[in-house]
Order: sequence, then C-alpha cells, then structure tokens
Amino acid sequence: MLPELAITGYPPEDLLLRKRFVVAARRHLDEIAASVTEGVAVVGFPELDGDLFNAAAVLADGRVQAVYRKRFLPNYGVFDEMRYFRAGSGPLVVEALGLRIGLTICEDLWYPTPICGDLHAAGVDLVLAPAASPFHRGKGEWRDKMLAMRARDIECPLVFCNLVGGQDELVFDGRSLAVDAFGEVVARGAEFAPEVVVCDLDIREGRLRRLAEPRGRRLETSSELRSAAIVAKPVPNGGPPLQPAPGLPLEDEAAVWEAIVCALRDYTGKNGIDSVVLGVSGGIDSALTAALAVDALGPESVTGIAMPSDFSSPASLADAQALAESLAFKLLVLPIASAVEAFEDTLAEPFAGTSRGVAEENLQARARGMLLMAYSNKFGSIVLATSNKSETAVGYATLYGDMVGGISPIKDLPKTWVYRLARWRNASEGREVIPANSIERPPSAELRPDQLDTDSLPPYDVLDSVLEAYVERGLGADEIRRETGMDAATVRKIIHMVDRAEYKRRQGPFGIKLTPRAFGRDRRMPITNGDSP
Repeated sequence: MLPELAITGYPPEDLLLRKRFVVAARRHLDEIAASVTEGVAVVGFPELDGDLFNAAAVLADGRVQAVYRKRFLPNYGVFDEMRYFRAGSGPLVVEALGLRIGLTICEDLWYPTPICGDLHAAGVDLVLAPAASPFHRGKGEWRDKMLAMRARDIECPLVFCNLVGGQDELVFDGRSLAVDAFGEVVARGAEFAPEVVVCDLDIREGRLRRLAEPRGRRLETSSELRSAAIVAKPVPNGGPPLQPAPGLPLEDEAAVWEAIVCALRDYTGKNGIDSVVLGVSGGIDSALTAALAVDALGPESVTGIAMPSDFSSPASLADAQALAESLAFKLLVLPIASAVEAFEDTLAEPFAGTSRGVAEENLQARARGMLLMAYSNKFGSIVLATSNKSETAVGYATLYGDMVGGISPIKDLPKTWVYRLARWRNASEGREVIPANSIERPPSAELRPDQLDTDSLPPYDVLDSVLEAYVERGLGADEIRRETGMDAATVRKIIHMVDRAEYKRRQGPFGIKLTPRAFGRDRRMPITNGDSP
C-alpha cells in the first residue's frame, strides 16, 4: 500500500484543474499496475470519471481491478478538498486472496460513523487506509489512539499508510501504523523518512472476536456497499510470520526538530536549491535556524552573515562566530554602519526636524535584508528568514528587513519553544552546539542602545500563552483573561498587535506548519478587519 494521492503528491492544489495533469497521473498509475503481477497493491491517485475523485486503486494481475473513492472530504484548516473533488458514495469491500478487505482514505477514518459501521457490518477481515495526514505537534499520539480505537470498533486489523516528506509549508511525518483487532501496535513506520514496512497480521483474531462479540450482527449492511472480486496471484510465502518490533515514537522536541529538518531538506531539494544563507546575529533565533539548516543540508551548504551595526554588542558577534565554529558553516562579517549612514544622509532633508525613532531603527534591519538578498542573487542561495511565531504573530519584525527570505523555518515555533529546542539540541549532543550565551542572554533586536524585546513585548511566556489561546484555540479577550488571570489591558494589547500585523504576515515568507493552527493557509483573516477584541 502507498499513501493517499501517492501518484501526484499531496496537496496537488490547482494542478488538479489541469486535465493533462490528471490524465498523466492515470497513465502513471497504469504503468505501475502493469508491474503488479503478484499480490495486490493499493495506490492513491486522482480519478477522472465525469468528475474528479480522491481515489485509491486496487492493482493486481497487471491491471487496475477496482477503485475506492474517498467519502469524507476535509475542508478545514489546511485542507481544501471540496474545491477539487466530489465525494464517493459508498463503501467498497475487495475480495482478494481469501480475504475481505475494506478500503478507506485518510479522513474517512476520522469519523466513527458511518464508514467504520459499514465495514463492521460487512464483516471485513482487514482495513487498509492510505493517508496524507500532515504533522503538527502532538498529533501523532492522538492519531495512533484514534486508529487503535477504529480497529477495535471494526474488530479487525487496520493498516494506516501515511505520506512522508515536506510539501511547501506542510510536512508529513509518516509514522505509518499496523494494529491488530484489539488495537495493539504490530508494526510502525519511520518518522520523517521513507520506509517499506513488511509485516504479517493475524486475521483469525478478528474473525474469532466477531463470533465471541457479535455486535456487527446488529448493524445494517449499507445499501450502497460494493464488492469487487480481485484476480490475484499470491506472493510466495518466504518463511515464518514477520512481526518487526515497533519502534517508539519520537519525543516532542525530537519530532519538531525532525519535522523542520525534513521540510527544509525537501523544499530545497525538490526545488533544485543547493545552498542557503541567513543572517546570524548571535541571538537564539538565528542560532537555532542555522543549526536546523546544517542538519538539513550539511554545513558546506550553509552560509551565515553577521552584520553588526553601531548598536551591536561585541558579545553578539562573538556568539555568532562561536556558533559558526561549532556547526562548521561559513561565516561572513559585513558591517552595516556605512550603509546605514548613507541611507540616513539620503533621508536627512525629508527627516529634518523629526525625532529619531522606529524609521531610523528599521534602516538597520533593511540594510541587512538588502545584503542577504544581494548575496542570494549573486550566488543562488535561498535566504532563510529567522523570525519565530511569537514575533510573527505580533508583527515584531521589519518588512523588507529581517522578514526577507524564501522560507521561514521557525515561523510556526513559539519563542518559548525556540529556547526549548535549543536546550534539547545541546543536551542531545552532549555539548554546546548553540552557545549558552545565545540562550541565556535577554533577547534584543539591537537597533538602539540597551534595547530589549521586553521594551515592546510582554515576557515571552506570557505572550505565548495568550497567542496559543487566541490564535490556535480562537478564544476571545474575556475568555483569555478568565482562563489566564492576566489583566485585560495586556490581553487586549496582544490581540490588537496580532490583528494589526496581518498585512505584514501576508508579505513575509511561508513557514513550516508545526502547531494546530499556523499562520498561512491554516488561518485566513482579512487584513481590512473592524472586529474588536
């Protein structure tokens, strides 16, 4: 079994509106089918048959012998399947190799009825579930529990085959799973890496359980049930049953780290990009981004540029140099004082008589952005933006300055998690990969003397708790205040900053989805918005 829409990748988006794309997908499916001369294969593809369906083809004896059409089309969060597909109308049971096999596709299993009830009533021996379920923090554990429950409900083994890899802002974690009729894990696929998993399942357990606990007899068989008898040559049995010991899932920090590394590696690799460049300030955000880039691409493909200004501390440059030495990537030092001075001279007349403020501070950030983009233009390296979710949420970043870039790897990582990942990275390697000073020093944009982030923002633990409630859970100001006990003015100020920064986020690079509700395709808010907190 291969994942959902394995022929095209997921999500193919408006490529599905090109008939030649869908026709080519079917041609490739038929080529694969011709090679399946033993056993049975299940492969996800877009089926064009009067309308377009998200489908799974059953391949055997060198041809496509049956097709199941996904019945529940997700149209929330990052999903937009109703834009492209018509929903299938009924269950399919495939009779092959002495088994009754029920087919589902991803979202079909997320609902306890009617699909699971239909398959239970049909008395299937095995459920196959190709899927494209994207990663976010904590989802894997929840999904495993749900799959085990569905196997217990249907009273037969269930095999879930998930997509692996990065596709723009989405990353798919794999973590495919085979569970028995009691919901116990028999085999587990790798996370964030492709893998062929082979295992044997005991079909008799489910059959005996249905006899002992005949709940399925009380269910009515769907009037839309289709059966397909498949002609298939058995695969020769190579020996005793294969039951690989299922590995343990990754811990939270390891999973988030691998998600970013996988997404960044795939984005650059699939788009023919062989190197990246980023501004390295000596602070925690750029340090973490550099470490992720080195793990994804190797140090030889990463260039850091330190761009000190008159307000940069010597410690910042020292930390940037220590980071480059620790991770073995090339570091360039390009002071920006003369460039900023030239900008200020040019603006001296129109700025005459005004007080020095944010406009002058942002000249520094924009000078740095211009140097990064110049390097990118000259050498073909993509720029990595280094803003985290907390800063992105409230607009604590400079348009055309530190927001420049082709991809923002930690855009969906709250600041508290930036610290958490940096400490985890150092502990996992048993050395100071990221300089301790970068982690412990109070964060600062260093755009004016003695500047700290807390001059403009609440402490990050306070900020992140409000952002989690407002952005990810959709709570209002009064609900957040009651839940957190924070004063109303602080909560309303943060919400106002989030709403006001929407226009900035629209112009920044995309990031990798790591939380249940990321900025981008996951959260679609109008810029022109009169709603009050």
